[in-house]
Parts: sequence; C-alpha cells; structure tokens
Amino acid sequence: MAASDPHQHSPTVSTDDISAPSLGALDERLGEEIARAERHGVGLSCLLVTFDDIEEMTREHGRELSEQTLEYVAGALRRELRCFDRVGQTPQGDVIVLLPGADGPRAEVVARRALQRLRTIKVESAGTRTPLNVSVGLSAWRKGLDGRTLVERARAALHSVNGNNGPVATLGRAGAQ
Repeated sequence: MAASDPHQHSPTVSTDDISAPSLGALDERLGEEIARAERHGVGLSCLLVTFDDIEEMTREHGRELSEQTLEYVAGALRRELRCFDRVGQTPQGDVIVLLPGADGPRAEVVARRALQRLRTIKVESAGTRTPLNVSVGLSAWRKGLDGRTLVERARAALHSVNGNNGPVATLGRAGAQ
C-alpha cells in the first residue's frame, strides 16, 4: 500500500504537519474565522473535498489504506496552501479546507488548483496504481451564516454538480457572492 506523488514539494514532512486537527478544534477555528470575517469585512470560504470511491477502497483494501490516503491528501493540500489556511477531516471521511480572507472567486482559484494537484496523486495497492476520484464543493461565507451552514452549503454544492456519484474531479460552488 502506497501513495505515489510526482509533485511532492517537501522531502520530509513530520507527522504533526500531516495529522488533521480534531473536529472540535476545526469547529473552533471556523467560529474564530467567521467572527474575524464579520469584524473586518473580509472573505471566508470553505472547500469540501470528497473521495468518490473511498468506501470501495476500504472494502477492497481495508481501512488502513483509506486512512493513509486521507492523511496523505491532507498533507499534500497543506503544502499547497497559505500557512494560515486550515485543513482537517470530517467524520464522514471528507477533507475540509478553511480559506480565511478568500472570497468566492479567490476560493474557486484555490479549489481548481487543489483539484489539479490531487489529480497527480495515485494510490498503489497490490501492484496497481489508481488515480484518486475526487470532487470539491465550495461555499463562500456571507453575513449571517454560521459554520455548520457554511460546510453544509459546500456539501450541497458537491451534490448539485455531481449528484451522489457524478463525474470525477468537478467543482461545485454555492453561496459565493
């Protein structure tokens, strides 16, 4: 079991850099960023990265490969983002990215870059290399939205583009104004 990545920027990344913050810590950070956006009138966006075949991967190769893949993807995304952006994992096995200061159009640029980056990663198991099947949903914060709604809108953007099992490597966008 391995992940192959021809674009790895950093030869050594510590486990601390890759491990996702706890869901509570991520919720707390989202609340802080919403408060900052309200105070300073700046943008805030949320990307939700889903893996269309993660359940199949778990059935075929076990939970360990799925978990390693999610950790690897989170680390790869972290290396592509600004130091104050946050990457975490949801209980559903999705990767969530908080983009403080990014309005909808700027977040869309980041989302497209993330998709491009994730397309380069292959998962290897039993001698077979398989590309990741990923989708990204985007939601931009607006005054009056709480963190849960922001994430739900990113998930809804995914479903509006993909349905439940739609095309690979698409970008859904909701609430970006």
